[in-house]
This record gives sequence, C-alpha cells and structure tokens, in this order.
Amino acid sequence: MLNWLERLEDGLFQKSRSMGPPWGAALRWLRYPAALIRDWLGGEINIRAMSLAYTTLLSLVPLMVFSIAILKGLGARADLEFILHEFFRPMGGAAKQLTEGVMQFVVNMRGELLGSIGLAFLVYTVIATIQKVEASFNFVWRVERPRSFGRRFTEYVIVMILGPILLAVSIGLLGSAERSPFAQWLQAVAPLAGILGVLGKIVPYAIVTVVFTLMYSIIPSTHVQFRAALIGGVTAGIIWGLVGKVFTAVILYSSQMLAVYTGFAIVLTTLIWVYLSWLILLIGAQLAFYLQFPQYLRHGQETIELTGSDREQVGLSIMYLIGRDYGAGKSYWNAGRLAAELDVPSIALAPVLACLERGGLIVATEKEHFVPGRDPEGILLADILDAVRTLQIGRSTIEVHRVTTAAQVMREVEAAMRERLGTQSLKDLIAART
Repeated sequence: MLNWLERLEDGLFQKSRSMGPPWGAALRWLRYPAALIRDWLGGEINIRAMSLAYTTLLSLVPLMVFSIAILKGLGARADLEFILHEFFRPMGGAAKQLTEGVMQFVVNMRGELLGSIGLAFLVYTVIATIQKVEASFNFVWRVERPRSFGRRFTEYVIVMILGPILLAVSIGLLGSAERSPFAQWLQAVAPLAGILGVLGKIVPYAIVTVVFTLMYSIIPSTHVQFRAALIGGVTAGIIWGLVGKVFTAVILYSSQMLAVYTGFAIVLTTLIWVYLSWLILLIGAQLAFYLQFPQYLRHGQETIELTGSDREQVGLSIMYLIGRDYGAGKSYWNAGRLAAELDVPSIALAPVLACLERGGLIVATEKEHFVPGRDPEGILLADILDAVRTLQIGRSTIEVHRVTTAAQVMREVEAAMRERLGTQSLKDLIAART
C-alpha cells in the first residue's frame, strides 16, 4: 500500500514536471490542490487556525474600540458596522444580532471604565493577535528569522491605525459612487440595474480578496512575489465566498441543533465561522508559497535541510552577493531577497546565515540588510567554508569519538582544501566574477 502511494506521489509531484501534453499540464495543475489537502489533513494548519480563532474572539472588541476611536473623528462609525456585519453575514439571521451586540458592547466600553490595567490588557490582546498572524504566515513561508522588535512594533501600530481608515475610506467611496447621479441613472435602466445589483453583491467579496492579497504580500517576513500573492488571494476569496454560502445554508437548516444548544448556538457557530475564515486564509497563504516555490510541493511541511555541499555553495553565494553590492556602495540583501535570488525558502537559508553571522563574516543592519562583517579582503574563502561546515546553531552538540584513521583522512581533506584556496579572499572572488 505504501509503495503504491509513494509511486503515485512520485508521479504527481516529480514526473509530471517533465511530462508532455495533454496529461502533463493537468497533473501539474493537480499538484496544488493535492498538496493543500495533504497539508490540511496534516493538522498543523488546523491547529494554527484554531489558535487564531480563539485570540480573535478575545481581541475583537478591543480592536473595535481602538478602530472606533480612530474613525470617530472621520464620522465613519457606520462603515465599521457594515464591515462587521459583512463578516458575520454567513451566520444568517444571527448576523444582525451579533453585529448590534458587539457594537453596543464597544460603545459601552469607555476608557474611564477600563482603568490602566484593563486598557493595557486589551491592547495586549490586539498585539498578540497580530503577532500570532505573523507567526502563522512565517510558518507557512518557512521563515525562522522574524522582523526585529522595533520594526514589528512600528508595523503593528501602523496596521492598527491605517487599517480601519483604509477600509472606511474604500467603503465610503463605494457608497458615494452608489449615490452619485450617474449610478442613479444606471439604476433607472432595467438591464443596467440588474448588472449593478450583481456588482453590489460581488464588491464585498472583491474587498476580501484585496485584503487577503495585501496580507499575503506584507505580513510574511520574506519576499513574496505579487503574482503568487494575487493568485492566493483570489483563490482564498473565492473559497471564502463559497464556504460562506454553504455555512449559511447549514445554519438555516440546522434548526434541531439550534434548539438543542439554545443560546449557546450563536457562540458555537461564531467560533466555527471564525475558525473557517482563518483556515481559508492560511490555505491561501500556503498556495501562494507553493506558487513561488513549486519545488517544495512534494515536501509540504517536512523539515527542509541543505546537504553539506549545498551549504558550502550557498555560503559562498551569499557572501559573494553581499560583498559585491557592498563594494558598489549598496546595502540591498536581506533574508527574503537572498532566498528569492537563490530559489531557496528562507527557512533553509536561516542556518547558513546564522553560521555566517556567528563567524563574524556578516552583520545585519537596523534595516535588516546584511553587510560584510569586515573588509572583504580580510575574509578568506576558506573561512567562509569553515564557518558553514563546522559552526552549529540552535541545537545541542556532542563530541564524537574519532577513529584515528578516519580523523586523519578528514585532516588531509581540510588541509588540501586550504592549500587549494590558499589566500584567496572574498575580494578576489568578486573581482574574478565582475
């Protein structure tokens, strides 16, 4: 049975890459839903979606309080209520009740009633939610090196302030367009009025798609191609809309469940819907990752490690790229750009970068760009290879008992390597390739 599954997996993920038409293209397309279903059944994405659902319910009211405080001066409270109602729409008849309940609770939560400790707790729940979102996206993108604390704090504040404003402005512009004389004239024409009605139903899902795409592009602490983020956002938006329709139908026809759980039914259905929303969002992020790195479709969430020779090759390549641009007066390379340039996920590069940093060969600036740790002329190629081969990061090490004959062979290999490289430095490597 296992051999049959392995052959099927090998044909789907490996042999299909070189297979000609007509089956080649179909199988290459089928790899993506097969990989997403496998990852979903694997459980890790489910666990993270559940965790995000829990923290979302904790931070929903504090986030609304913060958003209303910002939008109050703009007169956009009704826009925020519309956004909340659209999110709860799949809840059926309970959507209006939930929206009104949350908004009333938010209005009653005045700052003087909270106190400093309560206010600090509410702010903490919001920041913790955003942090968990970033951690989940970094997990999907195999990113082990998060942003610095200062950068993360700044970006979190920007998201908390600009997010509600941008949503309110976009919805306000749509509302103004609907009330414009031109729109009223179009509504007077029967065929065009039907088209406008359809567009009005599509717009909320289009907004969700745009939000998903922006999240896929901005949140991961790595470089994300816009094409991958867009396809992931559109796919997740479509799935979100379809699942919302199905969920609404289930709620409407589950009168027996509502009767059994009575008042708790709203709580249960809300929790399920929030979980499904996060699950869809993470599945879309996983699709975006596979579109950018299709060579990892077969591996999924398995741990990816470079071989010894690949670590050496990657280490020399990283030092060459960083040293070349630094010599030209540029500071460009970060973990995400290096991963994109070398066509390797950031999580596989992280140990190599950590070894180079620990060896003093590179340092990270405040903007998280890497520069040489010292003058390229003083960085020997042998030192680069030695760093990525011998330094260990993040794991406990043991001292291996060495067999004399084998140890002698290794000493001869290392001596031959150093003799071959001689005194060649990073500067020599850059000069030879430019």
